[in-house]
Formats: sequence, structure tokens, C-alpha cells
Amino acid sequence: MTTKQVWTLYSEDLKRFIISKVKDTTIADDILQDTFIKIHTKTHSLKDITKLKSWCFTVARNSILDYWKSTNKTFEIANFESESKISETIHTEKDCLRSILKNLPKKYRDPLFLSDIKGMKQQEVANELNQSLPTTKSQIQRARKLIAQGFMDCCGFVLNDDGNLVGEIKEKEDCKVCK
Repeated sequence: MTTKQVWTLYSEDLKRFIISKVKDTTIADDILQDTFIKIHTKTHSLKDITKLKSWCFTVARNSILDYWKSTNKTFEIANFESESKISETIHTEKDCLRSILKNLPKKYRDPLFLSDIKGMKQQEVANELNQSLPTTKSQIQRARKLIAQGFMDCCGFVLNDDGNLVGEIKEKEDCKVCK
């Protein structure tokens, strides 16, 4: 198969894939070009033509990784230091959530972590913690309510008519939990 045929078949899919990883169309175009240079020079090494598409995506993924490696090498330390100072002063929902989770009692934090963070089914969580399923379910629900209450106490969030938290993060010094 020629490079032109591969381009016709897969270039749009590859470009969407690359954009989803780098979030910049100009950079994605460069990476796509690099990908097709590699495809053009290495197509002869592909032993099974039925695996062409997955091979092309592997080449694209490696080109994306090469891009990230090359940008990290040229990243200036001075820029990094100034950006990290800025990010330390910005107060975000993550800061509040981290503090709220830290203050949750262990009996609520553990089941919540296993269920909502690790993605385990509630029955698996119950088995892991050697407790009944109803106990696990109530602990997870209680933990979620405590988190919502934490946001209301911490930054003045409120529940809207649909039961969703709404509001804006306050400045760190005004926050009761994150100080």
C-alpha cells in the first residue's frame, strides 16, 4: 500500500486522535506530518497489512510522545518557577476537595475512595472492607453528603433546585476549610 493510500484512509482519524492529545491544531498538523514521514519510511517493516490501522495509530502515539519529550527538554526553568508560583496562589475546587476529603472520617473516606476513585462496584467495596452491602452503600452516600456540606461550609456553595452544588470558590483566606 502506498503512503498516499494510507493518507487517504487514515489521515483524518489520526489527526483527530492527535488533536485529542495535544489540544492544538497547529502542533497536531506538525505531529501528523511527522507521523506520515515515519509511516512512509517504515511501511516496509509492517509484516501484516491487516494491522495497518493499529500500526499507524501506534506510530502517531509515539510521535506524540516524542513531541512531549522534546518540549519538556526545552522548557525553561525560569518559566516553570514563575508558573508554579502563580498556581500556588490560585485557590481551586481541588484545594477544597482535598481538604474536605482529608477531614472525612476514615469509615466514610475508605468506601468512597474505593467506589468513586478506584471505580470498584459497591459489592466489591463491601467485600474488601468486610462489611454488608447496605452499610457500604450508606457510608458512600453519607460521604458524598459530607463532601457537599463541606463545599457549602467552606466556600458558600448552595444546592440548586436540581440538588446540584452551585457557587464560586472564595479566596483562600476566606475559605474556612482550606486556610
